[in-house]
Amino acid sequence: MTKIEKTSKRRIEITVAIFFMIRTVSGQSDSVKTNNWTSHLQLTVIGQKHSGFQSPYKGENSLADSVEPAAVSLTTTLFLGRKLWKGAAIYINPEVAGGKGLSFATGVAGALNGETYRVGATEPQVFIARAYLQQQIPLGHTRFEYISDNVNQLADHIPTDRITISVGKFAISDFFDYNSFSKDPRTQFFNWSIWANGAWDYPADTRGYTYGIVSELIKPSWAIRLSTVAVPRIANYHLLEYKLPEAHSETLELEHKISINKKSGNVGVIFSNTRSRAPSYKAGLDALATNDNFILDVISGDAENNSYGGKKFGFGLNIEQELTNEIGFFSRIGWNDGKHASWAFTEIDQTFAAGLSLKGSWWKRSEDNFGIAVANNGISSGHRDFLKDGGYGFIIGDGKLNYGHETIIEVYYNAKLLKFLWFSFDYQFVKNPGYNKDRGPVHVFGLRGHVFM
Repeated sequence: MTKIEKTSKRRIEITVAIFFMIRTVSGQSDSVKTNNWTSHLQLTVIGQKHSGFQSPYKGENSLADSVEPAAVSLTTTLFLGRKLWKGAAIYINPEVAGGKGLSFATGVAGALNGETYRVGATEPQVFIARAYLQQQIPLGHTRFEYISDNVNQLADHIPTDRITISVGKFAISDFFDYNSFSKDPRTQFFNWSIWANGAWDYPADTRGYTYGIVSELIKPSWAIRLSTVAVPRIANYHLLEYKLPEAHSETLELEHKISINKKSGNVGVIFSNTRSRAPSYKAGLDALATNDNFILDVISGDAENNSYGGKKFGFGLNIEQELTNEIGFFSRIGWNDGKHASWAFTEIDQTFAAGLSLKGSWWKRSEDNFGIAVANNGISSGHRDFLKDGGYGFIIGDGKLNYGHETIIEVYYNAKLLKFLWFSFDYQFVKNPGYNKDRGPVHVFGLRGHVFM
């Protein structure tokens, strides 16, 4: 066993020990209706390999055209929560993350493993993923509904008509773009552009977190959410900044519950507006012509201290609908103006995704789940010209580009083996990886183990 493996094992053992100690102290049990504490633990391991494929050329951010050694990722998270006063709670999530994606999570805009990000270090790192305060404020003569204990959720009775305010560090995707059938890469689809709206360049550090405030007005059949949060100092960076009016990001979501043939559904519309240090693709093209390496390094995420002026506006549509008791349909549509460099999530300016989720009760495996989906991703004309002329973003760049839409088909099967253990098989077919018709197609195979307690 290597030194890194021994360190990783020791950190996981310590994390699990702390988890069980907290569970014992809090006295949490299924028979308790409300509680002052919540504590859960998840551990997810994903391994992936892809086929070799024909490629006349490759660049710094290309997916390897030969068969790579298996890429393995690991995350372990403690979800801790404590009630403070009526309607208020604090949530803290220590996390251990390590490993890497295929080709270090580059080469495909709809990246292949939702548990990995473009980070340099592959050895496990310990950090605080989330630490935020949440306050529920009842409205009028509201009724109350019971919610069970869950991840970052205390078992409690909460108002059905309420304002919810969350302040601190979190993933902005925790609150926006929720979809029952495609949201969690730990139990559902792996691909970034299927479990999230790929065209929403949502503000986050390298690992997917930010800090700020989210306000929600929630009614039984509809909700409005508004946030303002920090953005990376440079593309896909671990340090964030919040500076009005130069560096910040706002997201607005309008959500409405629907019913078709007495089956529940939901429709959400997202609008996003971001200000950052992101250069425009026009500036990138000029930099290529004049060998201005500084601007090129800023776009690829390798340089600091660029001037402010980056702007990005986008919107998205998120739909989910139960078709039967066993089958659910989902779809996402997204667009952003694509004038300035992708800055936080991935290099997608237009996207369409749709799929089906099937419960295993059909084949007498009620806790299992099967999913199939397709995503079609595109980029703006300025973005494609920049890549065609040899530019690099922080996710893709082959040195040349014969442009075509990036199309991804994903199929997974998630089987519950024990009360706390799930195992998944995943397959992805990628046509035109990195929007390049000269490369691919690629077949990607994955296995996932997931523990949740």
